[in-house]
Amino acid sequence: MRVLMIAACPLPWPRGTPIRVHRMAEALANLDHEIHVATYPVGDQSIAVNYRLHRVASSGAPHDTTPGPSLAKLAYLDPLLWVRVRRLLDAEAFDVVHAHHYESLIVALLARPGRRGVPLVYDAHTLLAPELPQYRVPLPRRMLARLGERLDRALPRRADHVIAVSENMQRWLISEGAVPAGRTSMIPSGVEHGHFLTASPAGPRADSRRRIVFAGNLAEYQSVGLLLDAFRLVRQSLPEATLVLVTAASIGHLLPAMDALGITAAVSRADSQYASLPLRLAEADVLANPRVECTGVPQKVLNYMAAGRGIVSFESSCGPLRHGVTGLVVRDGDVEAFAAALVRLLREPALADALGRAARCEVTARHGWGQVAGKVTEVYQRLVGARA
Repeated sequence: MRVLMIAACPLPWPRGTPIRVHRMAEALANLDHEIHVATYPVGDQSIAVNYRLHRVASSGAPHDTTPGPSLAKLAYLDPLLWVRVRRLLDAEAFDVVHAHHYESLIVALLARPGRRGVPLVYDAHTLLAPELPQYRVPLPRRMLARLGERLDRALPRRADHVIAVSENMQRWLISEGAVPAGRTSMIPSGVEHGHFLTASPAGPRADSRRRIVFAGNLAEYQSVGLLLDAFRLVRQSLPEATLVLVTAASIGHLLPAMDALGITAAVSRADSQYASLPLRLAEADVLANPRVECTGVPQKVLNYMAAGRGIVSFESSCGPLRHGVTGLVVRDGDVEAFAAALVRLLREPALADALGRAARCEVTARHGWGQVAGKVTEVYQRLVGARA
């Protein structure tokens, strides 16, 4: 099939949404689909692609690659993306249009593929009601939450089919009447197993350092502040513990909070690069996921599982983690419980190692990108067959 994906984000890029788009497009191309992706003008050129990229024109100025809405994206990049999509639809015959995340869905709806007889698939990576207030938008948080909920109810139903990344999201969409049950599928993200096997964990660490690692961007929705609070408590029990933030962002804005907590000397930053991420994760004693209020499945959780290290996560963002089986899961926002779980795995490296091995086995068995592509292909076939 000839598929036009829409990705209102940098691509390829080492972050949740772009990773899902890139790996799904790559896996679908491996199944002999002809995949075209309309996207922003920026991407990591070191990552090879096997699909056709159609980038919007660049202004020459530095582009904002941070997650979430911004004036530059909404007023400049997204209109350009709409023009690009319209031209592609006018010039070529596609079997399916597949829009990832909300901005791409809006672009797709404005481009109106349905008037050409092309079905529209919306790939719902998150719900806006809990996520929109986490971004730095100059509006009251309650207003943003209400706006997000209205969009969650109104926009997904305009697609011919909705793919949700988690059971919780699919359940909400159906129960709230946002999408009929027959027009939605749950297809979680995959993970690059082979990439993370390049730096297999060596079991419990031999030195005296106790290293906690967080990998990801530092947007507000990541709840890094909760991790810093928990780390202060960890240091009270284990003064030798260290925290490494693996991120492409600067940690300068966190310094006042770290100074106030008395943990600055024990926190360091490591640059986030696709090639080096497996090693950064494998160097950890424990991997931390402090995100709360998450309706999807953070890509970092799947990456953590593939890394084979012990994991501590808050409940709403734990994805496929099972408490006591593949990681330790605690109630959202309970900083003391989060700290206690970190301390437990730091003090019991054999337990951390066992949980990490179980997590790697589970994610390898159930979260391959080839499996994802097969399920997405079934969605395409049903939609195209229904219009034949």
